[in-house]
Amino acid sequence: MPEDPDHEVAPGLYEHYKGHRYEVLELARHSETEEWFVVYRALYGERGVWIRPLVMFAETIEVDGARVPRFRRVESA
Repeated sequence: MPEDPDHEVAPGLYEHYKGHRYEVLELARHSETEEWFVVYRALYGERGVWIRPLVMFAETIEVDGARVPRFRRVESA
């Protein structure tokens, strides 16, 4: 598991700041760089499976002057 507790992401349901929902399936480590990635599935459209660097998935971004999480964990679909 990632060593940085600021970047803890567990499997479950998340919502992107733009509104779409995703299911985090796993965390995976790059075999060459050892960077952590989040493996997640879109819960809309073709329901594709994607990966994103953990630090990017867990980061806080600025939207309309406010700091918000890029993805926030939600309780249910």
